[in-house]
Amino acid sequence: MFTLRAARRALAVAALLAVQPALSHAGTYTLTVDPVTIDTGDFKKTGIGYNGASPGPVLKFQEGEDVTINVTNNLKEETSIHWHGLILPFQMDGVPDISFPGIAPGETFTYRFPVVQSGTYWFHSHSGFQEPDGAYGAIVITPKKREPFKVDRDYVVQFTDKHPHSGARIMRNLKQAPDYYNREQQTVGDFFSDARKNGLSAALDDRMAWGSMRMMATDIEDVQGFTPLINGKGPDQNWTALFKPGERVRLRFINSSAMTYFDVRIPGLKMTVVAADGNLVQPVPVDEFRIGVAETYDVIVRPQEDKAYTLFAQSMGRTAFARGTLAPRPGMTAPVPDMGDSPLLTMADMGMDHGSMAGMDHSTMQKEDPAEMQGMNHGKTMNHGTMNHDDMKQGTMKQGGMDHSKMPSGGMNHGSMNHGDMKQDTLKQGGMDHGKMPSGGMNHGSMNHGSMQTQDPFYAAGSGLTPTPSEGQGKFLSYSDLKAQRPLYKDREATREIELRLTGNMERYIWSINGVKYEDADPIRLQYGERVRFKFVNETMMTHPMHLHGMWSILDVGAEKWDPVKHTISIAPGTTVYSETEVDATGQWAFHCHLSYHAAAGMFRKIIVEGGPDNTADITPLKGAIQ
Repeated sequence: MFTLRAARRALAVAALLAVQPALSHAGTYTLTVDPVTIDTGDFKKTGIGYNGASPGPVLKFQEGEDVTINVTNNLKEETSIHWHGLILPFQMDGVPDISFPGIAPGETFTYRFPVVQSGTYWFHSHSGFQEPDGAYGAIVITPKKREPFKVDRDYVVQFTDKHPHSGARIMRNLKQAPDYYNREQQTVGDFFSDARKNGLSAALDDRMAWGSMRMMATDIEDVQGFTPLINGKGPDQNWTALFKPGERVRLRFINSSAMTYFDVRIPGLKMTVVAADGNLVQPVPVDEFRIGVAETYDVIVRPQEDKAYTLFAQSMGRTAFARGTLAPRPGMTAPVPDMGDSPLLTMADMGMDHGSMAGMDHSTMQKEDPAEMQGMNHGKTMNHGTMNHDDMKQGTMKQGGMDHSKMPSGGMNHGSMNHGDMKQDTLKQGGMDHGKMPSGGMNHGSMNHGSMQTQDPFYAAGSGLTPTPSEGQGKFLSYSDLKAQRPLYKDREATREIELRLTGNMERYIWSINGVKYEDADPIRLQYGERVRFKFVNETMMTHPMHLHGMWSILDVGAEKWDPVKHTISIAPGTTVYSETEVDATGQWAFHCHLSYHAAAGMFRKIIVEGGPDNTADITPLKGAIQ
């Protein structure tokens, strides 16, 4: 019988427990790095995996947990593991020659760090080309507090682009011939088709323009001929997730590809995006989304019917697709959609066309020696690095808009443009200040175009890569749709701005930042406690997913304190994008394009954070994270 004395005793125990400090959970995990056989359904190959498989196991942590992970290297070469998107001490970040020496063959390295976040992340090797060879896995971190939504089922959906060739072989082939893997090159038949559609003169002009630049409008994916996998299974192997009609199903999408962006949809089901790169966002209902390399998105679906649904992810270049199934019972399938037409790059993707902004005069752009061009080296072509808008002084601005009367060819009139939520520091006297416009493209990062519903502001106007719904209607997710569920940091002005021009030489397959490869570059030095604004100017025709280790990137979408917080930001061709970082982690960190062969070819930087309360650890000036 529950007496009054027992009740008092229970209350006393509860009060005692209430004043006790919460004990953090400590978990120990074991990973082995092993040679494995990978079966895609199209081919089998020898690769690298964890605990005998590729992908490795899903690591499930709890926010607040202190984890210990023992990693044993069973390979005949050095290895490492980077915990992608996790905030941790730099010595545990897992980048050889930047944060630690690496794990030698036969050795065991112990990672120890507190788990200070929740959400969907992943892990992978940061040594050579082990990641594209199969060394990757998923991380799911359960939050301390209840999330603002309920789900009945929870699945990881991890993409990769498995190629029959090893990563090292692919890199050698790209260095010898950058179009080695381009299976979508335009033909004579395509030329006559374009001539019938657009006229002979226009078709000739287009081919001559691309030819003069020694580029191809089809060069969207550097590497083709791969088989996309979902959780290690190819399209014919049909990875399947089960549900009961009416259940809410959470799908944690992770793009662990070496080089491939995917456009994801589930025909017949609306998806609600609830998290991006591990951080909760205000819910966004969509029909389709594009996931860049190294990004993650969490979505919730609620199938109501007792039938199967196809999970369909086609590559951005439309050369291959991943396929899985959501079904009430094992063995069920649904129709698999056809891939859409392959997109083509346009002059806008080269930063050479400003779409409807007529009157911009490019005739003053100087020709330079290709070897000396700071931006993308087109061989015998034009240097975008010489475009300079600095002469457009504030004094030329009028109350009603912007006076371009001193610009060549009459200039541009933006008087009718509604820029909505553009930050105050970009607005002068009711107009628009182009004094800080990048030489390589126009800043769409914080522009709100109001009625321009079909134009994604994170793609150049007129770009051949702008996402459109595959079924002709519906909602395609844009970065501009993402708003943080709650601010992670107090909104404040950045202390300084750092410009990072994404540059390269396609003919030599060299990728760089500000025209300098990693091996020739000085580190970027940041001061602990500052807030830095990064200005990404993409002067190439490729899309680059830029990943900062150890610290968050606050993507400027014009939402101010509600700007989404990410670990990887995709920069489309011909665009300028801004992000801000609260420099709150001391040590040495990597900052690079997450396309494996671009990072290896030089689009990589070391970040050194100086000062701070914990900056007593030895920071050895090492160099060369990827060889």
